[in-house]
Amino acid sequence: MRLNARLLPFLHWPPLAKRSAKADLVAGITVALVLIPQSMAYAQLGGLPAYFGLYAAFLPGIVAALWGSSKQLATGPVAVVSLLTASSLAPFAAIGTEKFIAMAILLSMLVGFIQLLLGVFRLGVVVNFLSHPVIVGFTNAAAIIIGLSQLSKLLGLSMGRTDSFLRDVWGVVERVGDTHLPTLIMGIAAFAIMWGLKRLAPRLPGVLIAVALTTLVSGLIGFEHNGKARIDQIADPQIRTLAEETLARQTRLGELEDSVATLRAELNTQDDPATGQLVAALNYEIDLLQLQIKDAEKEVQNGQRALRKFAFARIPGASADSDIYYAHDSLPPAVVSDGHRWRIASLSEQGVSLVGGGAVVGQIPRGLPNIEPPSLQWGLIPELLPAALVISLVGFMEAISIAKAMAARTRDRIDPNQELIGQGLANVVGSFSQAYPVSGSFSRSAVNLNAGAVTGLSSVVAGIVVLITLLFLTPLLYHLPQAVLAAVIMMAVVGLVNFAGMKHAWNTHKHDGIASAVTFIATLVFAPELDIGILIGVALAVGLYLYRTMKPRVALLGRYRDGTFRDIAVHPSLPTDERIVVLRFDGSLYFANVAYFEDAILEAVSTHPKARFLLILGDSINQLDASGEEVLHHLVERLESIGVTLVFSGLKKQIRDIMLRTDLSEVIRSDNLFSNADAALDAIYAQIGAAQSPEDRPLKSQVYNFLAR
Repeated sequence: MRLNARLLPFLHWPPLAKRSAKADLVAGITVALVLIPQSMAYAQLGGLPAYFGLYAAFLPGIVAALWGSSKQLATGPVAVVSLLTASSLAPFAAIGTEKFIAMAILLSMLVGFIQLLLGVFRLGVVVNFLSHPVIVGFTNAAAIIIGLSQLSKLLGLSMGRTDSFLRDVWGVVERVGDTHLPTLIMGIAAFAIMWGLKRLAPRLPGVLIAVALTTLVSGLIGFEHNGKARIDQIADPQIRTLAEETLARQTRLGELEDSVATLRAELNTQDDPATGQLVAALNYEIDLLQLQIKDAEKEVQNGQRALRKFAFARIPGASADSDIYYAHDSLPPAVVSDGHRWRIASLSEQGVSLVGGGAVVGQIPRGLPNIEPPSLQWGLIPELLPAALVISLVGFMEAISIAKAMAARTRDRIDPNQELIGQGLANVVGSFSQAYPVSGSFSRSAVNLNAGAVTGLSSVVAGIVVLITLLFLTPLLYHLPQAVLAAVIMMAVVGLVNFAGMKHAWNTHKHDGIASAVTFIATLVFAPELDIGILIGVALAVGLYLYRTMKPRVALLGRYRDGTFRDIAVHPSLPTDERIVVLRFDGSLYFANVAYFEDAILEAVSTHPKARFLLILGDSINQLDASGEEVLHHLVERLESIGVTLVFSGLKKQIRDIMLRTDLSEVIRSDNLFSNADAALDAIYAQIGAAQSPEDRPLKSQVYNFLAR
């Protein structure tokens, strides 16, 4: 039965009564109304064509619901994972190209396998390395990056993609005067509709209504204006030369990438150990070409950035081939243009693609995605694994946090390892249906829960609605403005900004606040390589934790009147005994702090020259490693050489077990190990030969006085 619960957890959903099935049906349709536009927007955030969001919203959500442990978690494209996908793949392929898409699908499979393995081997605890302060810092930075990345679409401006996201954003800000007003109006209208309905009619699908209305208006007014031209149709000779040079560099870049692909294919065939010299030569050639590719990419990016600054006016000719494009600020007098401001969208051997109106989603292939395994580019797998690991953990952290929050309301039980299996299978299956990495969505899960979802059937229904959309409704989405999708994303990520969480981390512990702030800053600075920011945060959080545990609190104790031991640094009037030093070490004994422990013991002995016994209250010692055992071994012998006996009280079972497994139990004899401090003091005073008078037993007298009152 337990095995079936892991293999087929959906069999343990509550019996589908008519009432619960109806609730799941309504919830599934409601979620789908949000999922369809959101998934398309997030796909573009991930650097893929919009319809790949529908592919990622179809099968992965159904599979995650069937094999996960949460009954209300809505899985599919999400903002943070989409942004991580784009940032991870950008160094390897141009955004939106066939190679980029193939790598995104491959990345989904890698993410799925990592999550699946973690779940099968019940290693869900590995996600604990992503501490809450680090996640808060990363999420805040990611939300800002996501919002700023949509600014260009909202303004109707093109945005470059270089190795500095902030510089790319600044490039957009510098051209804000060239904003395409119809595009901006579309975006603002979408904001107004979604915000207004959220305030006035929160039960209505505001996102879908905004998408439907703006798409209708876009089609009616002819919002989109695209054109094609030859480079020689550009009137300005300097701009024409720049375009020709940029196209030549693009061609050269493509040739270099093809050469690398050819060499990698040849390298993959060299499995004979005798060809080691040839393999080294191939790797050397690939490395040289990679350096040339980086230089070529920078040259292409610089050229594209320069071309994006120009706006053109088109002077219609007898045919499209005879149109002339003048720089908008250099239009000859008395010449009438077509009234549009044209910009260069892309260059190719076929000519120049121009945009003279607002950008729309465009043609979406009708029908289901091809079911086929992802293209296994073996040479790229080692390079993608670090990104896959980051996306696996961040995506799962997001999903499990949402699932636990909903489980607290529904009083369901969440199994993190089963959820890992569900998320892993969703990504693996998704990779076979051309989906990119997915995770649990906070906004759609909240919609699902509030709509009354009882079981994962609601996610199955949502997937079926997406299926119907793919089969029959995609032509209706052609005129959907890109500015509206940008507005959808911006509205969705507003809820991710949580600076109060960073402040709370700082108030809780300064080290947590530092880790959160550094993660936030590093993620912004290193964008678009977001994985660097979160890895820096994780490393810093672990390092600060180790630093804290290297110097745990050490307290010299006296006996309080209620019988407890308290720090004499806080209560200096407490009675002590110069023959006995009582000390508490608030930490585990392991390699990072054993030197500090040893120094603290020796300092306590040196400041109490008449001490014959040193009693350590071991209630706070939870672990003892080999380094700790070794130090204790030598410390006992060293103290005995100067006439001081080391005594322990309250040691936990796991510590005493280690002592028994090693020869430490022979060094610290059983007559120096006690269950509590009182038993230890009775034995110590008996060895000292102290009388029963309170004056001769100051560490016991306070107890007697307290009990006598």
